[in-house]
Amino acid sequence: MFFERPESGETAVLVHIDFQNGRDAEDPAELLELVRSAGAEPAVLIEGTRRLAHPKTFIGEGKVEEIKAAVLEHEAEIVIFNHALSPSQERNLERALSCRVLDRTGLILDIFAQRARTHEGKLQVELAQLEYMSTRLVRGWTHLERQKGGIGLRGPGETQLETDRRLLRARIKSIHKRLERVRKQREQNRRARSRAEIPSVSLVGYTNAGKSTLFNALTASDVYAADQLFATLDPTLRRLDIADVGPIVLADTVGFIRHLPHKLVEAFHATLEEAAQSDLLLHVVDAADPERDANIEQVENVLAEIGADNVPRLMVMNKIDRLGSEPRIDRNGLQEPSAVWLSAREQTGFDELRQALSERLAIDVVDMSVTLRPDQGALRAQLYAQDAVQSEEFDEQGQIMLSIRLPRRDFLQLLSKAGEDPHRYLPEMADQDPW
Repeated sequence: MFFERPESGETAVLVHIDFQNGRDAEDPAELLELVRSAGAEPAVLIEGTRRLAHPKTFIGEGKVEEIKAAVLEHEAEIVIFNHALSPSQERNLERALSCRVLDRTGLILDIFAQRARTHEGKLQVELAQLEYMSTRLVRGWTHLERQKGGIGLRGPGETQLETDRRLLRARIKSIHKRLERVRKQREQNRRARSRAEIPSVSLVGYTNAGKSTLFNALTASDVYAADQLFATLDPTLRRLDIADVGPIVLADTVGFIRHLPHKLVEAFHATLEEAAQSDLLLHVVDAADPERDANIEQVENVLAEIGADNVPRLMVMNKIDRLGSEPRIDRNGLQEPSAVWLSAREQTGFDELRQALSERLAIDVVDMSVTLRPDQGALRAQLYAQDAVQSEEFDEQGQIMLSIRLPRRDFLQLLSKAGEDPHRYLPEMADQDPW
């Protein structure tokens, strides 16, 4: 991995600058959460205001001296900026501060490196790290770049840099090929689910909104969930049964964040495609977060970037236990469920969520009475196996009268397996192809 993990938490000086024109606006509180999630110990937060970033040091000479004094006072090993720095700005700051300097992108990459568990997740993190590292490669070889001219000293720095760049390019190309195989495998799995008409639902939302807690509670899974940013990195798929719909595939995805680095979005495209190709997105929101409206906007921006902005949404307003609110379903002008208010931790509002999912996903449900002959016991058993029978009676001729309710596609599949003519049970299909 590109980042070496220390034995214990490193002491960090944090830097946050407010730009008067609103450019690169970040949240200092979010920086603190990111640093703690990375395992560092924040010593002090240095803030300032500028109209524009300084081209050489991002912050100007006065702030550099202030940060240097803080580094000495707190014996800090690292300075972390809540902004994206250019490679030259990073080098200049490290030279001036005599310690490591990390920008916001590097910090997020470090957290991702810690969270990756699966082979695919590690590949995606490594790709993002190498893309990031390729622009900063010169840092490790500045001593060789100075060796110019003279017999026996001609160009070794350039040769070393070119060798490293070539190795990086080869590795990046190799990872792209492996991730492309992952993408094709995911696409094949999605096509198989589509042929089986199994709806797919993806949990999306701002990081730490409670997606994994909700996912675990709904599916009885043990996905890692914690009160920290990017607790979940690797996507997880589980089956969930919904009334009037049948089985669905529920996917837990990586959390989004304000100004998520574009290279990370590119690296995790295979994972994020799970959301883009879903039938429905559950947009999980921390309803108690004072920044919830801004967080919703950031999630919408990332969804647009991955081509998921047209996928139907159901808002899930989580953590209502912190608001003292009761579970409920909000509806739009068409009386469709548009938002569900619940608490994943307390597991309240789950009935409302299942009802909303049933309404949003149940395209066509058969709710009728059917009469079966005594020799149709296999079809009767299959209807019971599908939990579709609501009541049962027998007439004087021994025929079975069932009141059933199940998705139309499941009923048609059962009739096909039993060799029955669907037109006998669904006369309205006489003029159309049932399949």
